[in-house]
Amino acid sequence: MGKLHSWDLGTFRKGAHRRALFVLAMACAITSLFWLGANRVAAQTVDTSLAKARAKHLQRGINLSEWFAQVYDPEGYTKEHFESWNTVQDIALIKAMGFDHVRLSVNPQPMWKRNAADELPAEYLGYLDAAVKMILDQGLAVVIDIHPEGDFKERLSSDAMVEQLADFWRALAKHYSTWDTERLFFETLNEPEMRDHYRWNGIQAHLAAAIREGAPQQTILVEGARWADDDDLVLAEPLRDRNVIYNFHFYEPHLFTHQGATWGESWWHYLKSVPYPSTVENVDAAVASVPDDVHKLALRRYGAERWNAQRMEAEFAQVAAWGKKWNVPLTCNEFGVYRKTANPDDRARWLSDVRTALEKNGIGWTMWDYSGGFGVVVKKDGVATVDQITAKALGLTVSAAVNSSTH
Repeated sequence: MGKLHSWDLGTFRKGAHRRALFVLAMACAITSLFWLGANRVAAQTVDTSLAKARAKHLQRGINLSEWFAQVYDPEGYTKEHFESWNTVQDIALIKAMGFDHVRLSVNPQPMWKRNAADELPAEYLGYLDAAVKMILDQGLAVVIDIHPEGDFKERLSSDAMVEQLADFWRALAKHYSTWDTERLFFETLNEPEMRDHYRWNGIQAHLAAAIREGAPQQTILVEGARWADDDDLVLAEPLRDRNVIYNFHFYEPHLFTHQGATWGESWWHYLKSVPYPSTVENVDAAVASVPDDVHKLALRRYGAERWNAQRMEAEFAQVAAWGKKWNVPLTCNEFGVYRKTANPDDRARWLSDVRTALEKNGIGWTMWDYSGGFGVVVKKDGVATVDQITAKALGLTVSAAVNSSTH
């Protein structure tokens, strides 16, 4: 072999360097593929059997609102309110209607002591204990849902506030740690309002760890950022905890489910008789009910999107695929239609389509709510009367003997 010239040597060295880089890159790629494959296999083989078994207690549920949360009068959290808003007759009616669980909204603020959130007041806990026991005694499961009001969730941008909420959860979980581990569940926080889902994922993992310290055996419910939407759930990665159920809320599209509402988007209060299912042709009357062109356009788009049973099935099939990928149980523990201006038959069709699509995909559900603005019963003068149209849409059969509950 002849002598290498200087340029030959440089070329040789550059070629060798490139070959080395290529080999290194291939090794990294193979390692990454192996890791991703192993991670996927690991996700599918994690033993989540306990969470899945307990999720069977959360197949058909109802939200109990305006009892321990959504009491907007600061003076409203009273002994009289706690003992009269929902009674044993209400819980018996819920059981008789065919529900298997309730989601109990609990505002932490009446129990909250700044910088000492783990010091829970005994008197308030006594009222909450009585409610939880009353529900369990009827054979229903209970989800304790931390459901704060005002700017509480906004303040979670502060790490100090996150620590206080973790302290609160650790103490509350410990308080209930000896209760029915099969039928008492803890939900970290209702509808987080964080657009940064990475921060929320970190906060939620911290809250779940605090709950687990207080109650090693109970099952925890977690959810995605930005008001617990289903598309934010599929952005999340499961926690390093096998005993967890993954939750989302569904109110799509809001201009149908929240028509007539005086909260949320300001223009919703104009809406009335928005149809479901939606077509290009059937939205004309609803379009005429709003004054602004941009909102007329939103309604026209709603019609063109053709929201119907097939659209609901497509929505939930994607969530179910995410659950299957990670081998975790799922629940949708809020969905519903505001009653004020919605056509009752269209409202029932939406509820039926959502409920049917959830069940088809093996996802448990909890309707919002029992006796509020979205209710399955209507209360007047202490009497709760079942809305038969809503009950039928939920697949429930309610006999005349349990159609009403007198207080």
